[in-house]
Amino acid sequence: MAARLSPRNSEVNALEQRGYLIGKKIGQGSYATVHLSDYVDGTTSKKMRLACKIFDKEKAPKDFLERFFPRELEILTKIENPHIIQVHSILQRGLRVFIFMRYADNGDLLDFVKRNGVVPEQQSRVWFRQMSSGLQYLHSKNIAHRDLKCENILLSRRFNVKIADFGFARFCVDGEGRRVLSKTYCGSAAYAAPEVVSGTPYNPKLADVWSLGVILFIMLNASMPFDDSNLRKLLKDQMSRNWVFRSRVRDTISPASKSTVRGILEPDITLRLTLDRVLSHEWVKARKEKSSLLGRFIHSAPPVQLQQPPSGVVRVVAGFNDSTEGKTVLSGMASMSDVVSAVKPSCEQHNMMDPDSEESHMISVEHGGVSDKKRSGRPSSRSDQHLNEVRQCLERSLKKFLRRLLQHTALSYVTRQRCTRQLKPVPYKIHTIRELKEPDKGKDSDTVNGSKNL
Repeated sequence: MAARLSPRNSEVNALEQRGYLIGKKIGQGSYATVHLSDYVDGTTSKKMRLACKIFDKEKAPKDFLERFFPRELEILTKIENPHIIQVHSILQRGLRVFIFMRYADNGDLLDFVKRNGVVPEQQSRVWFRQMSSGLQYLHSKNIAHRDLKCENILLSRRFNVKIADFGFARFCVDGEGRRVLSKTYCGSAAYAAPEVVSGTPYNPKLADVWSLGVILFIMLNASMPFDDSNLRKLLKDQMSRNWVFRSRVRDTISPASKSTVRGILEPDITLRLTLDRVLSHEWVKARKEKSSLLGRFIHSAPPVQLQQPPSGVVRVVAGFNDSTEGKTVLSGMASMSDVVSAVKPSCEQHNMMDPDSEESHMISVEHGGVSDKKRSGRPSSRSDQHLNEVRQCLERSLKKFLRRLLQHTALSYVTRQRCTRQLKPVPYKIHTIRELKEPDKGKDSDTVNGSKNL
């Protein structure tokens, strides 16, 4: 099956003519595969890393093709939000559909929790707020996701949330604008609201909020709130609010965070927090932290631990901002007390913050340190001379470092502004779902009959 779902030579050629290069397979489903891919702009030759989801209609069930798949394609072409995975283009050739979307460098939230365990409360709040913001945008378009789970929450290069996989998404109103209840049991049982598990018609927006609460519980607790191995027991546990935080995290998280989870995982839909009330909750709105614990959390996690710099080297690391292209590193010799006093005001003034969440980034100072403590005892004249030379060397290094730091903070601010302007989302071309035919001889190889911009 995997071989049949891989792009064929003729498809590869047709895609390459449009600038798409298909790479290795990174995901496999029953009737779809996901491949790394690159898009090369024909005019600027700039390369963009994408993920390509290839659907094979021959393998998909009839109900999916008739109901869910057309709906997914329609929704994907109508949404654009910083916290929703961005679609680059949708192409079709025969019975296979190619969906190109931005690649999430840091995988999904489930893998992140499996690798690192409990997510610190401050970072959980940042990600939860980003998820809620993305979901609020969908609901404002009268779109319900209906399959929110940790696997469908992707993390960008700068560790910002991107909601993905709209296979079960649907519109919540009919053609006349009247609210429509959902009757389809879809999504994952572990994240499904009790009204979904019970099989009764349900409000899909409130069901999305429940799923959001399950994700928040998993981030704070590193475990599922309910056992989904038996649906009858699952429903009973949901209705009786039979979920608890583990003892080792119960006393480390704030009462406000527990209140948020309690208000969302409410089985009575008349009492459950709506998304607007979730976003106005005191815990979600809190922005007390100047910087996130994510930096320290990431640094302490083995898979992504930063190496300790050599003794005496001061490294200022600014990161986790989608508007910048890399981490900025400055190094120099100095006593730690002098460097911290010099660096701190500059860092606070030019802290690179995400417009949606100041906590989603971090500024940390790593150091090996140079001891300023004097040795006991009377030093010899040679030792005295050596210490003077070292002191003079340190003073020169410190002056040089501070000059570089001041120059950098001024330049980095200008560079960041330029990068922000350059990296704003561009209006990607979404091609109409049409047949991708091999170009005829004598015609422009980049021309596809029937394609047009939406």
